[in-house]
Amino acid sequence: MTEPQRKLGMLFCLITIILAVLDMNIVSAATVPIVRDLDPVHGVDQLPWLVSAFALAATALLPLYGKLCDVYGAKRALLGAVGVFLLGSALCGAAQSMTQLIAFRAVQGIGGGGLMSVTMVVMAQLKDPDEDKSGGGGGMGGIVGGAGMAVGPLIGALLADHLDWRWIFYVNLPLGLLVLVGSALVLKLPRSAGRRGLDFLGAALAAAFATGLLLVTEWGGKTYAWTSPELLGLAAGTALALGLFLWRQATAAEPVLPLSLFRVPEIRIGFAVQGLVGMGLMGAIMYVMLYLQVARGVEATSASLYLIPMALGMTAVGLAVNRLAARGWSVRAVLVSGAACATAALLLLGLNGPDTSLWLVRAELVLLGIGLGQLIGHLIGVVQEAAPVHQLGVATTGIRFFQTLGSALGAAFFGTVLARVFDSGEPGTPLGAVGRLTGAAREHAVHSFIDAVDVVFFSAAGVMALVMVLALQLRPTVPAAGPQPEQQALAA
Repeated sequence: MTEPQRKLGMLFCLITIILAVLDMNIVSAATVPIVRDLDPVHGVDQLPWLVSAFALAATALLPLYGKLCDVYGAKRALLGAVGVFLLGSALCGAAQSMTQLIAFRAVQGIGGGGLMSVTMVVMAQLKDPDEDKSGGGGGMGGIVGGAGMAVGPLIGALLADHLDWRWIFYVNLPLGLLVLVGSALVLKLPRSAGRRGLDFLGAALAAAFATGLLLVTEWGGKTYAWTSPELLGLAAGTALALGLFLWRQATAAEPVLPLSLFRVPEIRIGFAVQGLVGMGLMGAIMYVMLYLQVARGVEATSASLYLIPMALGMTAVGLAVNRLAARGWSVRAVLVSGAACATAALLLLGLNGPDTSLWLVRAELVLLGIGLGQLIGHLIGVVQEAAPVHQLGVATTGIRFFQTLGSALGAAFFGTVLARVFDSGEPGTPLGAVGRLTGAAREHAVHSFIDAVDVVFFSAAGVMALVMVLALQLRPTVPAAGPQPEQQALAA
């Protein structure tokens, strides 16, 4: 490829990354209009699935995407992923019920998983081999992550308030078509020899395990009692799927997630920390928005503006990472500091009440952003450095697998916690009905909701505290500026 083609290809890849990051966050600010339109009574109870369906579908396909790049080439895999993502976006925009929307979000997620993971492969093949790889990566994760978390909900809220919530999905179409056509014409990547097989059985077992685990978390204690035959049977099936998956990975010629990777301490800890960060992040973003809209009566557009302080915190600390590294900070120090800040911020959010100053909420979100800016993206470089050369692709895909699985589990788990705690204080009242109550009944329901969302924040703080404990197990000598910019962006 010529230098202009390579730079243009990089530009299309960055647009793809931004598209994926925005889409994961754009729905959060439009949840109230979506529920009001599609299911005003029971729609709030299904909200976690809007995120979980996307993340779970992306997770199920992630183990296969690396192998698809090896067999068919990264360009074909990218074009296929973008095409499926656009199909899912169009279907989401046309959905007529919450059930349809959730199903179409799953279709969108199948393509969304490829937008993130395959783009990493494409950018690696486009990268100039003479380009300096020593620095510049620390800031990009905070900038792209912060921008996605702030701009995504803001765009979603503006579209929902001034046009229609369906445009949060239709807006993907022109950008996606630009990437699809541009990549097809510009990208000239090496062809794969295509001699390796695809572990479809392993990928199917991974999807079965992830789906079962998510359903146990979502249905337990709400749809079914924890000791009910339905839930116990589902839990047994999930455990069986996990056992079969582990057996398959131990015996397959080309496993989608080689068990030998877990013998490397940095990779083992990296997978665990990345999953927990994904889970804690989901417990923060969605429920900050719900707190502002349900408990404080803030409109969707205005609520999304409260994420800007968090984005500023992420951006500022992202830009500071390289300077910290120059002063001797390691990845371990950055992760421990970030987890401590995020834990403190979530504990403070959990202490908020119906009359807490909204300026204090903004300050807490700045602290949360400072923490998240230190947690997002820095583990990819650690895992890639520790992985054997012949397993670099599956190691990179593996860390994305654990992050997206953690996000899906976080959405379902925290949604279940919120529903159960709210129901204990307001039995028989759907969460979606709080906005229609008046007088003393509304005041009592709002207090019950705040009690429930406080438990969610405290639970997320516990997750981040566990991240801090695990991060302390990393070697302190790994430099903090290891990940490259594109890796940081993808991890965000």
